[in-house]
Amino acid sequence: MINKLKITFLVGVFMMMFSGHIQAQLQQGQLVDGIAAVIGDEIVLESDVEENLNYAKQQGASNIDKCEFLENLLNNKLLVYEAKKDTLIENRSVAIKEQANAKYNQMLSQFPDEKTMLTAYKFRTAYEMKNAIEKMDTDTYYGQSKYQRITEKADVTPNEVTDFYNKHKLQLPEIKDEVSLAQIMMYPKLTEAHKQELIDKLKKIKQDIAGGETFESQARIYSEDEGSAANGGLYKNINRGQMVKSFEATALNLQEGEISDPVESEFGYHIIQLVRRSGKIYDARHILLKSTPTEEEITSAKKKLDSIKTLIVDGKITFKDAAFKYSDDKRTKFNAGLIPGADGSSKIERESVPGTISYELAGLNKGDITNAFEDEDSRRKVVKIVKIEDAIPSHQITLETDYDRIKQMALNKKRDEMVGKFINSKLSTTFISIDSRYDSCQFRSNWKKESLTK
Repeated sequence: MINKLKITFLVGVFMMMFSGHIQAQLQQGQLVDGIAAVIGDEIVLESDVEENLNYAKQQGASNIDKCEFLENLLNNKLLVYEAKKDTLIENRSVAIKEQANAKYNQMLSQFPDEKTMLTAYKFRTAYEMKNAIEKMDTDTYYGQSKYQRITEKADVTPNEVTDFYNKHKLQLPEIKDEVSLAQIMMYPKLTEAHKQELIDKLKKIKQDIAGGETFESQARIYSEDEGSAANGGLYKNINRGQMVKSFEATALNLQEGEISDPVESEFGYHIIQLVRRSGKIYDARHILLKSTPTEEEITSAKKKLDSIKTLIVDGKITFKDAAFKYSDDKRTKFNAGLIPGADGSSKIERESVPGTISYELAGLNKGDITNAFEDEDSRRKVVKIVKIEDAIPSHQITLETDYDRIKQMALNKKRDEMVGKFINSKLSTTFISIDSRYDSCQFRSNWKKESLTK
C-alpha cells in the first residue's frame, strides 16, 4: 500500500522505477497515443502515465491516481530538460546510441527473425524500435544524472534520523521474516574426455560445412544457443565488447566467411564464422555446444564442496575465506559470499528466497550450512553450499533493530526535498503545457503556474 509517507518519496522512487520497467514498456508496444504534457522541449505521453500507473499497481500500490503519476513524470522530464543544459553532465549520446543498438540486437537474438520481433513489440520498423530504446535510455541517463547532481551533498545526522523515525514511525511498514545468506558456488568441471567429445563433434560439423552443408542449417540442428540457433546462429551488428572475450577475439581474427576451430568460453565450445565486419561493428554466426556437466561431474563437484564445508565446520577455514578461494560466483566471492537482497543490502525476505535454496534451508538455523546441492545460475548447472548468516523474525521497524534502514529512508526524504526545491525554482522560467484532461489535478508543485496571491 502506498501511504502519504511513500508518496513523499515518489520522486526518488521514480528514478529507479523508470529504468526498471523499460522492458515492460517495450513489451506492451505502447507508442504514441496522445501527449499528456510538454516541459521545455520534453514530452510526456499519455501512455507513459498509464504504463507507470500499471507498473505501480503490479508492485502492490493502491490509493493512488493518475495525477500523482503525471506529476512524477513531469518532475523527471524537467530534470531531463535541465540535465541536457548542464555542462557538468557528460553528453553520452554516442554511447547511448551504441547501447540501444546492443540492446536491440540482444532482443533480436531471442527471435527467429527481425520481422517476428517487430511484430511482437508492435513496432513498424527497426529504426522506430531502436529510437524508442534510445529515447528511454537517454531519459534515464539524464534524469538520474541530474538527480545525483542535485543531491550529491545530501546527508543526515543521527538526530535527523531519530526525528524522522519519531515523526513517521506509525507509517513505517512491518518487516517480514528475513535472512542473510552466503553461498559458495561452483561450476562442475568437465572431464578431459567430455571436453574432447564436444571439440570432436564441432570439428565434424565444421568438416560437414566444408563438404557442402550450410553453416545456417548446421546451427539450427546442433547449436545449443537458444538466442541464435533458430536464426542460423546469426548475431547482427555486434559492438566490440558486447560478446565474451574469447568469442570476440576469435571472431575478429577471422576473414569474412572464414570459420574458426573450436574455441572455449564460459558457456561451452563454439565454432564461429565472421560474416561481415565494418569498423567496430560485425556480424557473426556460431554453433555452441554447452558445457553441460554429466551426473558424475555434478557428483564430483558436490563432493568437493562438501569437503570444503567440513573444513569450515572444523574451523580450519572461514566461510568468507572459502568463498574467496573456491567460489566461481564473481558477484559474491569478494563479499564473503553474501547474497544481495532486492534493496542492495544482505537482507532477503524469507518468502522470496528461491525455491531450491529454500528447500535446502528447511530446518536449519542461524550459522548452519547446507550440504552441497544442485541448482541453476543463468541457465547453467551449478552446485552450492549456503550458510544462514542471520535470521531476523518479522517485526515493526525500530531504531534499535533497523537504524541503517531508517537512515536510508530519512536520506531519501532529504534528497527528494532537495529535488522538489530545485524543481519549484525552475517552474516560472520553463515552458509548461499540460493537457486539459488533467485540469482537475491538484499538484504538489505549481505546475499550472497559478497565481499564488489569489
